[in-house]
Amino acid sequence: MEADLHDLTAAYALDALDPEEAREYEAHLARCERCRDELASLSEAAGALAYATEAPVPPAELRARILQQAQRERPNVVPLRPRRLALLGAAAAVAACVAVGLGIWAASLSNKLDRRDAELRAQERVAAILAAPSSRTIAFGRGALVVGRNGEAALVVHNLKDPPSGKTYEAWISAGGAPRPAGTFDGGEIVSVPLDGAVDPGASVLVTVERDGGVDAPTQKPFLSVQS
Repeated sequence: MEADLHDLTAAYALDALDPEEAREYEAHLARCERCRDELASLSEAAGALAYATEAPVPPAELRARILQQAQRERPNVVPLRPRRLALLGAAAAVAACVAVGLGIWAASLSNKLDRRDAELRAQERVAAILAAPSSRTIAFGRGALVVGRNGEAALVVHNLKDPPSGKTYEAWISAGGAPRPAGTFDGGEIVSVPLDGAVDPGASVLVTVERDGGVDAPTQKPFLSVQS
């Protein structure tokens, strides 16, 4: 019986024991350092996964589905008692939940790193444009447009509120024809945006509020316009 109690740690961590089994295990836990260490490691792993990602929590029914599926699996070699099957099912459920959590965490981390790399590259472009001796600075009330010799440009805006929910700011380059999309961005105390496309002498840079992801042509009247 004592040996069986050692095997209840995974099921206890998953809250898969019935009340009588839980009482028996807790009494055993009070005198078994090995089980206490194992239970602590499972709790630490679960806690780390909970705080390592901002991704949505897996649905509540996931645990039930995993347990049901694990309990339906038939042993392949030797027959096992129902209690042993339940323990194996609980252990499988813990492993599956950890795997799901690791998958969510890995995907979230990858997305964060991709966004950070993109932001770093954008700020490097802005820094290069601002630092170039040949760059021209066109100041306006809320910031400045900085244009390099080859037309590469950066827009700097101060104290720009975040756009409404579901919206983004979108920059445009207008040189007599239809405005060309030049990038989307959010608000901030100081916003510096490298523009996509060359800003030729006499061209204007416009900013509108558009839906998330940006659009191919302006749908709103520009709230900011500056001529190079």
